[in-house]
Amino acid sequence: MTSTARYDVEALRARMGGAVLLPGDDGYDEARSVWNGEIDKRPAVIARCTGPDDVAAALRYAREEGLEVAVRGGGHGYWGAAVPERGLMIDLSPLDSVVVDPQARRARCGGGAKLAQLDAATQAHGLATPAGTVSHTGVGGLTLGGGFGWLSRLHGLSIDNLESAEIVLADGQCVRASATEHPDLFWAIRGGGGNFGVVTEFEFRLHPVGPMVHLGLLFVEQERAAHALRAARDWFDGVPEGISPAVACIAAPPTPIVPQEHHFRRGVGVIVVGFGGAEEHAAAVVPLREALDPLFEVLTPIPYVGLQQMLDEAQPWGIRAYTKGLYLDAMPDEVVDTLAERLPGMTSPLSEVLIFPFGGGYAEVGDDDTAFGGSRSLRYVVAIDAIAPDPETMAIERAWVRDTWDALRPAAVGSGSYVNLMAETPEDALRSAYGARKFERLAQIKAKYDPGNVFHVNANIKPA
Repeated sequence: MTSTARYDVEALRARMGGAVLLPGDDGYDEARSVWNGEIDKRPAVIARCTGPDDVAAALRYAREEGLEVAVRGGGHGYWGAAVPERGLMIDLSPLDSVVVDPQARRARCGGGAKLAQLDAATQAHGLATPAGTVSHTGVGGLTLGGGFGWLSRLHGLSIDNLESAEIVLADGQCVRASATEHPDLFWAIRGGGGNFGVVTEFEFRLHPVGPMVHLGLLFVEQERAAHALRAARDWFDGVPEGISPAVACIAAPPTPIVPQEHHFRRGVGVIVVGFGGAEEHAAAVVPLREALDPLFEVLTPIPYVGLQQMLDEAQPWGIRAYTKGLYLDAMPDEVVDTLAERLPGMTSPLSEVLIFPFGGGYAEVGDDDTAFGGSRSLRYVVAIDAIAPDPETMAIERAWVRDTWDALRPAAVGSGSYVNLMAETPEDALRSAYGARKFERLAQIKAKYDPGNVFHVNANIKPA
């Protein structure tokens, strides 16, 4: 156990409105736990912040005591950036309120909120913003890296819908960043991660969505994986407006919508989400069905909040997880064949390969409009996920992820990928993900707002 005898935590408690936890305190183990069960770190101090003043007090205390700082939003990262070993964790969990202005179509969301809270608050008014695909993901980490989801083909990334953000800087100053206030900082936080400060509030632009949408799942057995991937790829080229597709190489989940005889069967599921009418959705599925000849299919209306929670059970809290991602400008036959050949190597029923086609609203934003580490002309993002309940299975799955990523990498755009799909973040991979020019611009902004690199327990961009 880390000794905290030399830390005058009573001084910090006197400065803060929120709780300050030490090892052994009630709530300490719960506060340090994160989604990825692989992570088991023990901060020396956890500061549960209730507002910008608490964050500033915690940063000042960390500076006085020489403690490394990490920031916990939703705790959903793959490599445990939220938890500093023997350092000070700024825990934003208490900052989870979401306030919606339905007339202005805006939502103000605390830095500790999760997607489920954002979705529930906005859907009460028939509104939503693009925000991930797993509802217990934190809004903060998702957004700062970019944030894509089922609405991205319609309305772009989460960062494309960010109007402003309240940020506590390394020196404790609280500022609001927007297109007109600290525009350089506003540019940097839209894709540059948590390098520039602690975001205590996000303001999002909202769009009319739902409350019901349409879900299609067409499932092809793994033995015909190459056929399914080719058919899906070809169909993507003509996807009509209002349709958001994806490919999930998975074990069929044991849910009521999947026929019982196919539960846990490995295969390729082509997901078709429709945000228009039922007839439009059904018509869009027809050519895909004819091309796939699926083992089974599901077409059903579903609440938008249900869609947002659809993948939750495959990524339960506390599961062990590891990921590697990559971008593709195309999915030629050799990529399809390589992936299909490697799918049988998955041994955990929770491991998966997800392929999200980009385009539409995502492509309408300029490459340099945000700090997002990927071209807006990209066609696909691929996530190769190892998800396992125990260390032994996890070791096998992790090796499978790395081997599969290595096999696909020659076809990828650059050597980096979406920063939220990096289980390791070496500087060369980050530089590749952002591109040299954008990376250098981020480093210059980092030098202005965090010259001492206080915020470095992240996908770190060192100050220039």
